[in-house]
Amino acid sequence: MRTLGFVFRLLPILAVGLLLHYVLPQHDIVRITSTEVIRTDFSTYNRIFYAQADSGGVDQPTRDLRLINTQKQKTFLLGFIKRDATEVMVYRNEDTGWIWPPYFKFDSSDLQAEAAAEARAEGWFSLTHYGWRIRWASIYPNAIAIKPVDGPNATIIPWVNIAFFIFLIFAIGMIRAMWFQFRERMVDPAMDAAGDRMDIVEARMDARRSKMRRWFDSWKPKDRR
Repeated sequence: MRTLGFVFRLLPILAVGLLLHYVLPQHDIVRITSTEVIRTDFSTYNRIFYAQADSGGVDQPTRDLRLINTQKQKTFLLGFIKRDATEVMVYRNEDTGWIWPPYFKFDSSDLQAEAAAEARAEGWFSLTHYGWRIRWASIYPNAIAIKPVDGPNATIIPWVNIAFFIFLIFAIGMIRAMWFQFRERMVDPAMDAAGDRMDIVEARMDARRSKMRRWFDSWKPKDRR
């Protein structure tokens, strides 16, 4: 039972961690090799990983999908340690609009043109994106922005993620403090009052049981010896 309780407590934490890892921006050091547009049929299990149609367009079950093909610098430990090797990585390029996640991206066409121009430049770039690359399900991370860097060993500080986690820790601390104050002022007195009422009720019940016991005892035959 203790192991089962630990698993149930761990599952919500794991779910929130996966959601944040998917939604928060990540920065890859890449060399853009080409861009392309493919016709995509969405399935029931990968549709939720794609954004809506471009702003001003109609969302269809089949539509064109912009892709940015790159060579990505390999890393360790979620990107903190770089390796002297590269791997192929493909990014999609879709508008997020006003919907989730809240990147408010409306310039996917401009970003595609920028990526096509940068492919001819053959330099290194910091590509900001969110999402995962799942090859067997044809799921791609969504590119948000492209910025030139000095080389494959450039260091990108994730200021947005740092600010988010600082705000998250502050918000959790504030909610925790507010809960303790609410519990001290409202819940604990209510629980104490309920406990006092239960004690009074139990005392009255004990008194009634004692009275009934004495009444029954009065009907018992008395010893006349």
